[in-house]
Amino acid sequence: MNLGAVLQNHILIGALAAWLIAQGLKPLTEYLKTREWRWMMVFSAGGMPSSHSALIVGVTFGTGLFLGFDSPLFALALALTMIVVYDAAGVRRQAGMHAERINALFNELLSGHLWDQNELREVLGHTPLEVTGGILLGLLVAMLNWMVWQ
Repeated sequence: MNLGAVLQNHILIGALAAWLIAQGLKPLTEYLKTREWRWMMVFSAGGMPSSHSALIVGVTFGTGLFLGFDSPLFALALALTMIVVYDAAGVRRQAGMHAERINALFNELLSGHLWDQNELREVLGHTPLEVTGGILLGLLVAMLNWMVWQ
């Protein structure tokens, strides 16, 4: 594998930049929402904006811009984007809501007992607004990346 070629893959670089920016914005958007700095949000799978959506939309839009919107690779990327975005806002969000309710039930049943190490993760998915934020960020970063490298 040629590492130099990977580092010159402008679509990959743009997508990873969108993901990194999304992760970096999470503590700020969490602060604006709660007025508390939660720096661990940088490592969180949930929150605003959705880094899953930013990454996959960055790949897809970058593929369209660099290789053409009539490219078979764009079609593949778009299909994968539809799955990831649906999963981020739908399936994973519902799993997080179920985890939240199950944790509340355990806390009610086991009040007074330590239970933190086995709690289910509640921040699994994204709200539609968080997904939209990720989509817009992915589009913006891919467009800026294309404008720099075209």
